[in-house]
Amino acid sequence: MTSSRERNPLVVSGVVSDVLDPFTPTTEFRVTSNGKYILNGCRLKPTQIANRPTVEIGGDDFRSMYTLILVDADAPNPSDPSLKEYLHWLVTDIPGTTGASFRKEAVAYECPQPSMGIHRLVLVLFRQQGRQTVEAPEQRHHFNTREFARLHNLGDPAAAVYYNCHRENGTGGRRVPGS
Repeated sequence: MTSSRERNPLVVSGVVSDVLDPFTPTTEFRVTSNGKYILNGCRLKPTQIANRPTVEIGGDDFRSMYTLILVDADAPNPSDPSLKEYLHWLVTDIPGTTGASFRKEAVAYECPQPSMGIHRLVLVLFRQQGRQTVEAPEQRHHFNTREFARLHNLGDPAAAVYYNCHRENGTGGRRVPGS
């Protein structure tokens, strides 16, 4: 029998292990780009995500604060991810029941521009202990989501979603381990 963890797209894709530790989602989290929902494993080209995505956070308490992180798990390319994780966006102090537009943008959105291969772009939402000071990292490459969460006492992710991104004229597919 296959467990639900084995069918979880974040596990199957390697996001859980490469970027995140196993976690149980605790917050409803919707992400759209150009009016289309971003679902785990969907494929997007840079022109489809040229503008920062729209993020909606569920819940029933606007006093709860969240931090949102967008990283490329495969920078500069999936065969040699020597710059992973590459930080594309960092937003803090997002009130629950709202979205990332009601926030403090610690690191401005940078549209992913993969030059080769299919990259996993991971959006991770953390519930903060309250309003807090989050300093932007000195560089975008070699960002570590786990270390950042530990440094800022963010705990486990509240939610996450990932999408695959490839260059505009890119083709091909991502190989799933064990297939």
